[in-house]
Amino acid sequence: MPRGRYSLHDPHDRTHLGDEHFQCATGPSGWRYVSQITTPSGDHAGSVDLALDDLGRPIRLELHAAGWRVRGAALEGVTWVRTDPTGEHAQEGNVAAHSFTGASPAFLIANSRLLRPSAGEQARRVRLVALTPPVLAPLTLDQMWSLVDTSAHETDDEPLIVHNYRVGEVDRGEQNPVHIAGDVVLSAPGIELEELESPPSTFS
Repeated sequence: MPRGRYSLHDPHDRTHLGDEHFQCATGPSGWRYVSQITTPSGDHAGSVDLALDDLGRPIRLELHAAGWRVRGAALEGVTWVRTDPTGEHAQEGNVAAHSFTGASPAFLIANSRLLRPSAGEQARRVRLVALTPPVLAPLTLDQMWSLVDTSAHETDDEPLIVHNYRVGEVDRGEQNPVHIAGDVVLSAPGIELEELESPPSTFS
């Protein structure tokens, strides 16, 4: 069960936005990721709880940020309920999309599992609902995922297999590298793995 800490940065000017303290685990029915997010000063800033089925579909998502809360799942596309900080109003949403995305590294793992591109094949297009802090307002967008290559890095125990992806934002034409080992993001725009207490889990 990997656990550790990611540092989160503005991908353009490298401003430190906070840290995400996480743990995750694979199981016979899928994968689960939970985390607590802190500000640069160490104050609590939010949380992530994401569970996937064996095909990489989100069967349960709960996000918290700045008093806002979103609960969602893959249901007739993707469906969610967003609640305001006062708790007095809740807004439901549903769109014909494949999954969610957001600031957490969890979504990169989730969408790599959902798409599973192979090296040398054309990029795979996916429609996602983005939920980003601080207000977690839903935004539908399209991404293109391709697997550039896979590399093995020697460790004290066994080789660490790293999948090197290219992820493109269709509306902006922007492409960025994402490096994933098992169920841990090693690096991506705005994300750096700072601490890891145990090796990444491997998916069957």
